[in-house]
Amino acid sequence: MTTHSVRATLVYTGDLRCEAVHAPSGTQLQTDAPTDNQGRGEAFSPTDLVATAWATCVLTTMAIVANRHKVELKGATATVDKEMTTSSPRRIAKLTLHITLPVPASRDVGGVIERVMSHCPVSHSLHPDVEKIYTLSWASE
Repeated sequence: MTTHSVRATLVYTGDLRCEAVHAPSGTQLQTDAPTDNQGRGEAFSPTDLVATAWATCVLTTMAIVANRHKVELKGATATVDKEMTTSSPRRIAKLTLHITLPVPASRDVGGVIERVMSHCPVSHSLHPDVEKIYTLSWASE
């Protein structure tokens, strides 16, 4: 099996915050612990990034499939809600994703795009105990 490796460089900057740099692009992001876990909640928490990674992965995978069928999903939107467990161990319990596509559902492509929602690499990487809920809305015809 061939693997693809990408490096990020991280620094703990104090006050429960980190900075990360994506080595290939130089893009930077910061994290902060959430308010319910001793942080200020002034940036994405690490588990927020997991939820965001899942949502963007689903959208990207849908766009890849749509492109194969010559359907443009530019302008698609999504919301993702993350729920944490209230008991130990602290972990993500549930992710709820709603996607709105800017195109009407078509018989040729609609089912194909819907089926890929649960097949992105992040979905496959999440622990099976994380409940994942997907909903999808299409533009009116």
